[in-house]
This record gives sequence, structure tokens and C-alpha cells, in this order.
Amino acid sequence: MPASPIAFTTPATATPWQRWVVFSPFARIAFFAALYIVLIKLVSAGVDAMDIVGPGAPRLSRAFGILAMQLIPAVAAYTVLVKAIERRPMRELAAADAPTGGLAGVVLGALIMSAVVLVLWLAGSYHVTGTNPSVNWLPAVLTTGLGAGIGEEIVTRGVLFRAVEEGLGTWWALAISALFFGAAHIFNPGATPWISLAIAIEAGLLLALLYHVTRSLWPCIGLHAAWNVMQGSVYGIPVSGTEVHGWLVSTRSGPEWLSGGAFGAEASVVTVILCSGCSALLLIVALRRGTIIPPVWRRRHAAA
Repeated sequence: MPASPIAFTTPATATPWQRWVVFSPFARIAFFAALYIVLIKLVSAGVDAMDIVGPGAPRLSRAFGILAMQLIPAVAAYTVLVKAIERRPMRELAAADAPTGGLAGVVLGALIMSAVVLVLWLAGSYHVTGTNPSVNWLPAVLTTGLGAGIGEEIVTRGVLFRAVEEGLGTWWALAISALFFGAAHIFNPGATPWISLAIAIEAGLLLALLYHVTRSLWPCIGLHAAWNVMQGSVYGIPVSGTEVHGWLVSTRSGPEWLSGGAFGAEASVVTVILCSGCSALLLIVALRRGTIIPPVWRRRHAAA
């Protein structure tokens, strides 16, 4: 069973200024963002001082440096937010749920990306030209898989979606977190407004609904990590505009709306359609369970 729909409620003993400046959704998002940015700068300075991410650094040490910049700021800032500000158990990242929830997300992510590649292959857009059994998977798995999965899910679903849902309700949280997730990819190599919108629709909505239904970040982390690893390290397709050497050596042909072009399969209309179908199924589950949360003022009116 999923945890309580609303993870945090303002303490009844909070003063009016605390309700707005400390405990409101906007205040908690702003606090996390400020601490997150400070920690990124500190960790980046430390990594640069160790000279492990420079152009001449070994791939593995560079991957660990990038992983540190992805994980330490997000995990540390989120821990401070939950433990010091919200003062509650971190149920959405409960260690006991990691094996089952994480594995379920990995399986789902692998299946979705495999289905996308299968459709592209059937459409004559995806071509395998060989294999690369000696490819070094570990750097990509650490950064595009583990680092992106944990870091981005904490920021987008753990903080933004959860806090906005507490204040404005589920519908606004879905829209805002999805658009933010799409906009965050606009600076990636080869990104366009269409690609940003596609990511918002296919991944932003899907991952937000997966969190809403399960109330756990582990399925989202697993899906996100498997999506990236399967796309790049297995099928040899660029991940969000970044070229990754995979086990399969592949090319794609045809119009960019089908193949995704240099950005990768995330820019393909096939991915948008398949992921939208998965999102629709999750939305049906949410509607049948009656877990859609109304805005806070409607909840107060109903309680009164």
C-alpha cells in the first residue's frame, strides 16, 4: 500500500510567520533550492581541486567525480529539508522499499525503452550495425543511470511535485513538475522547444504519476536509471543529446520526429505515445483510488 498521500502538514503549533516563511510549500522549495545550489558549488570546487573531472582524467575517476556532484548536493539538501524543516520520517526513500520498488522501476523502465526501440526497428528507423562487447559500461551507469536517477528524482518529484501537490493539488503539481523537468533539458546538446515539451509529456508526467500512485521515489529512480542505461549503454542511442557507447552499435534513420535525431529516442513521437499510454494507466489507477489531492483551500473548506 502507498504511504499517506500528503507527507507533510504544517504543525498546529506553528505561528503565522512560520506557516508562510518556514513551512509553506514555496518556502520549502526555496530553502531546498538555495541549499542545493550552495552544495553544488562546494562539491564542484572540491571535485575540481582533486582534478578528477578534467579532460585528461581517467573515465572512471571522472565518472565518480560527476556522480559526487549529482548525488551529494541533492541527497544532503533533501535530508536537511525533511529532517530539520519537516521533521518527519523519510518514507518516500525508506530503505526497506528500495529492493522491491527500485527493481520494479528498473523493470518498467527497461520494458518501456525496449518497446520504443522495437517500434523504431519495425518502422525501419533503428538499425544495429554490430556489437561492442568490450564497452565500458560503468561510467555511464554511474552518471546517466544512478546519478541522474537519484539526483533528478529527488529534485523534481521529491521536492517540487510533492510540495506543489500539498499546496495547489495534484493537477497543478503534475503540470508544473512536468514542465520543469522538460525545461531542465533545454540546455542539453541538440535540444529544441519540441524536445523539451516531449520530455515533459513522456517522462515528466509518467514519473510524477508513478510517484503519486506509489508515494515512493524508488520506482521513479529505478525507471529513470533503467531508461537511461538501456537507451545508451545497451541500445547505443544518445541519452538526452549526449552520445553514449553501448553494447549494440546502432544508427537511426528517417525523419527526426520518428528517430529522435541526434538528441536520442526521447525526441521521438514513438516515445511520447508509448509513455503517454503508461501515464494514462497510472492516472486511471489514481482516479479509481480517489487519491487526486485538491488544493489546500478546498481541503480546508471541506474540513470546516
